[in-house]
Amino acid sequence: MVKLVIMRHGESEANRDRIFTGWTDVPLTEKGIQQAHDAGRLIAETGLVFHDLHTSMLYRAIKTAHIVLEETKQLYIPEHKSWRLNERHYGALRGQNKDQVKAEVGEAQVKLWRRSFKVVPPLLAQPDYDPKYANWQGIVPRGESLEMAYKRLMPYWQDQIAPRLLAGHNQLVVAHGSTLRALIKYLDQISDDQIDKVEVPNGKPILYEFDAWLHILNKHYLD
Repeated sequence: MVKLVIMRHGESEANRDRIFTGWTDVPLTEKGIQQAHDAGRLIAETGLVFHDLHTSMLYRAIKTAHIVLEETKQLYIPEHKSWRLNERHYGALRGQNKDQVKAEVGEAQVKLWRRSFKVVPPLLAQPDYDPKYANWQGIVPRGESLEMAYKRLMPYWQDQIAPRLLAGHNQLVVAHGSTLRALIKYLDQISDDQIDKVEVPNGKPILYEFDAWLHILNKHYLD
């Protein structure tokens, strides 16, 4: 039996302030740091040993991942960062308060932008430049639906995570609400019209146990 733990980063300042964030770097709150420590201790209690860590290129996920590895005394394991694990890009909504946007366009529209699979948020006029992505031409989006995030995530699952699991190596993924929703959609075979009901809370590790063919044997939150 091989095991995969996935978890969303601890609460960020943008989570606390209800700000659309996406690919913008924001720090963790004190609560978010504590959530990361608590998650690490929960994982440590299971005795799980990981072969690899996978995380995004965003500070809030990387910081959370390092705290978890420190708590589990596994800072030595190989660490893989990828833009494919970045949060969904919220386009022109980025930086705006969710409640203010809701007051302007209505709750139904905001729910579609946030929770649906195919609806794309308002796009930026042009992609932002960020030096951390300079090695990858054309990967910074102007905005993404969850479906678009799903399509950029799946090659990473197929090329980097699944082969390691098939080799019998436990894996840890620390990422973001939307990209983890996309991964859960794939793993749990959730339909396009049901994914809006899936929520991934901050700092709560989810443990998957697979057989030798990556069929799910068990799934549960560590709490």
